[in-house]
Amino acid sequence: MKKVLVTGANGFIGSHLTELLAKKGFHVKALNQYNSFNNWGWLENVDCKNDIEVLSGDIRDLNYCKVISKDVEIIFHLAALIAIPFSYIAPSSYIETNVKGTLNVCEAAKENQISKLIHTSTSEVYGTAQYVPIDEKHPLQPQSPYSASKIAADAIAMSFYHSFDLPVTIARPFNTYGPRQSARAVIPTIISQIASGYKKIRIGDIAPTRDFNYVEDCCRALFMLADSEKTDGEIINVGSNSEISIANTFQLIKELMSSDAILEIDPQRNRPKKSEVFRLWCDNAKITKMIGYKPEVNLKDGLKKTINWLIRAENLKMYKSEIYNV
Repeated sequence: MKKVLVTGANGFIGSHLTELLAKKGFHVKALNQYNSFNNWGWLENVDCKNDIEVLSGDIRDLNYCKVISKDVEIIFHLAALIAIPFSYIAPSSYIETNVKGTLNVCEAAKENQISKLIHTSTSEVYGTAQYVPIDEKHPLQPQSPYSASKIAADAIAMSFYHSFDLPVTIARPFNTYGPRQSARAVIPTIISQIASGYKKIRIGDIAPTRDFNYVEDCCRALFMLADSEKTDGEIINVGSNSEISIANTFQLIKELMSSDAILEIDPQRNRPKKSEVFRLWCDNAKITKMIGYKPEVNLKDGLKKTINWLIRAENLKMYKSEIYNV
């Protein structure tokens, strides 16, 4: 069995990717951020908990990264601080985790001669679309400290490919959604408020568009990218090649949940004017041509799956829908 390391395995996408890899028979080392409660985040909820090796530590420590990647063949690097609003007030934390943490993972991968590093980027690095659909040649625009930190992290990862022949692939997912997504994201924010019985659903700007992708599709893409030598040294978008506004997303969720709730714009949820990314629409031609990936779950079906998971009482109570989750 190949040994793989998933950093950020305790998070939303990481926990789903861990499940996928375990089902495929890999020996998975799942990195959970260390905490004194010995809480494993979303790994507490996975069915494969007894089939994986859970590690607790921090990618900000270089020696730790080197130790845990010693016997690993593939690293899926997902660990990151991702909340955009929090990056406005704690930008140095994003540099320490996203940039320095990525540097540490690359150094460890280089020293231990891993056969593949999948570095997870984000569509936020493109900023508001200058043209659509957005392909991998689109200019990068740091419109938030978060996106700036991810641009820097991508550059660090790619520098190791060019400088040291490290087999790096940069996967650039557009807006992933599904069960276990953070409460700060717009889809779980809408669903949790409706499920909690609110008649006025508080969200931020409803004009921006997004290219939403179901989490299982995203994880399948990450696996396929790792399974191909063609992807070494490449930056590759992961998306659906479609867009929908936040307003229309709300209407679709409202329809699926048979709700009569109305929108209420909450000013504190709006990004600073020049920081808002108003349009994201993925050109996924490269990933389709290179490895034959195509998304399998359409938005309506993905939202149904997400709703059915989130409305369960044991899941809904974790989302604190009465407050603004930063």
